[in-house]
Amino acid sequence: MQVIKMSELDLRGKRVLIREDLNVPVRQGSITSDARLVAALPTLRRALAQGARVLVCSHLGRPVEGEFSVENSLQPVADYLSAALEQPVPLVRDYLQQPPHVEEGQLVLLENVRFNRGEKKDAPELARAYADLCDVFVMDAFGTAHRAEASTHGVARVARVACAGPLLAAELDALGRAMHQPARPMVAVVAGSKVSTKLDVLNSLAHVCDQLIVGGGIANTFLAAAGFPIGRSLCDHELIETARNLATRVAVPLPIDVVVATAEGEIGDFMAWAQQAPAQIKLVRDVAANDMILDVGPQTSAMFADLMEHARTILWNGPVGVFEADAFGLGTQALAKAIADSHAFSIAGGGDTLAAIDKYGVGRNISYISTGGGAFLEFVEGKTLPAVAALQAAAAGAAPQGE
Repeated sequence: MQVIKMSELDLRGKRVLIREDLNVPVRQGSITSDARLVAALPTLRRALAQGARVLVCSHLGRPVEGEFSVENSLQPVADYLSAALEQPVPLVRDYLQQPPHVEEGQLVLLENVRFNRGEKKDAPELARAYADLCDVFVMDAFGTAHRAEASTHGVARVARVACAGPLLAAELDALGRAMHQPARPMVAVVAGSKVSTKLDVLNSLAHVCDQLIVGGGIANTFLAAAGFPIGRSLCDHELIETARNLATRVAVPLPIDVVVATAEGEIGDFMAWAQQAPAQIKLVRDVAANDMILDVGPQTSAMFADLMEHARTILWNGPVGVFEADAFGLGTQALAKAIADSHAFSIAGGGDTLAAIDKYGVGRNISYISTGGGAFLEFVEGKTLPAVAALQAAAAGAAPQGE
């Protein structure tokens, strides 16, 4: 995938606008998870070390476009960056009216791009305004690369120079390695509540992987397609035939045993119920009418672990059970450990997957952890990411210089 990389450019003295994904959770003015900030820091430090005049932009939350709101301000992020970079990081609100003065080796944070009208609609005039702020535009926010917005796509099309930052470049390299040049055998793990939400991912991986492990409600649909009872378990009944067809195109190792809870009557707060429900291990053929499958059993975990041990490429998206409840998290825990212990190149992505990695402390032994959710899935689906397409056009010298 041919794009210009930030590492290939001399940034000294240049005004460098870096689009990061700093959309962190903030509660009562405090950042509750700094994972995205930690991921962005190496790029920022590299640009500063080169003597660039650094401007950083990002969105945060979902404010009413064009309207400032304190709860969606990037001020907590500016405070965090000031401490992490050991230099003052001012937050600038009026940067479109008055471009900020930035010295070499200095960094300023631009206020939430979603406070600007036309951001989400990829307005050409806003994209041009962003481009006018810089000599070099760096797209480093893989998590937003699937959105055609002014600060991710539009600016890359009209900037003097548009390149991929180290974080984005690493994402593209890792995903490209897994999807286009996988060492064999390749094992993919795809889990979720419904086949319908991951159908494009499943279809894409069916062409690429050697074994496709399914979990959650997706696994229940495949079990039903194979004729096993699933009781009251979550299932895409209208896609049972689709699951049956997918299983003819790629090996789908189905669970041997599962962990169930008996569901009597209506369930209100599902997670509260799952936290208290007694867990039972059953063979898949023995699932009763009132049972709800909430995890895979130990025999299935052992089978999955054996597949991971012999794999050379692993792509992981989704826990195989309701891991938030400890009684139904042993399957996901065993899977996480098996992936971490494998000698395969492993790449993991998706919010629930990252939460499971954090819970079970295996992050150090996963080859690459993607910062993207929707972008990760769209790449796996084989879709073109708008921001990446703009960078490719810029690298080819085909980017239009205004519209």
